[in-house]
Amino acid sequence: MNLVDIITAKPVLIGIHLGFAILAIDAFLWLLGEMRRTPWQLRHLRLTAFIGVLAYAISWLAGGYYYVKFYGTLVKPIIKASEAPWVHNIVMETKEHIFLFIIPLAVTAALIAWLKEEDWRALNIRRPSLILVGFVSGLGLLIGLMGFIISASARWGGGA
Repeated sequence: MNLVDIITAKPVLIGIHLGFAILAIDAFLWLLGEMRRTPWQLRHLRLTAFIGVLAYAISWLAGGYYYVKFYGTLVKPIIKASEAPWVHNIVMETKEHIFLFIIPLAVTAALIAWLKEEDWRALNIRRPSLILVGFVSGLGLLIGLMGFIISASARWGGGA
């Protein structure tokens, strides 16, 4: 088995998807705390914002590849044939759509983190910025909960 086969194996993809999602959520929670501090430490803000966006992007790519390669052919039929087909129809569809716009929201929050504190205050965007960063973290947690429901449904429906 070569490295590509190992990296694209189902459990490894799920691990990358989940691990980097957790890292992204943590980074944006850290960013929220850093944005509330005075004075701003630009290096910390920029580092946490970069880590958060990069981690969401890696999770997004791993999750997308998993979805195309495995979910549609292996997992979806199990869920659709289970006693809870609504899990795919509602939870997975919702997760997919939220996941599509979490990256642009994360990038927007990261761009705000690149502002100097005086510019940030002059623009009077403190409250919206904090809400956005918290929202990006909260969406990540919501997506994680949806992933848990989907995985549990697949296992309950007979899949692994």
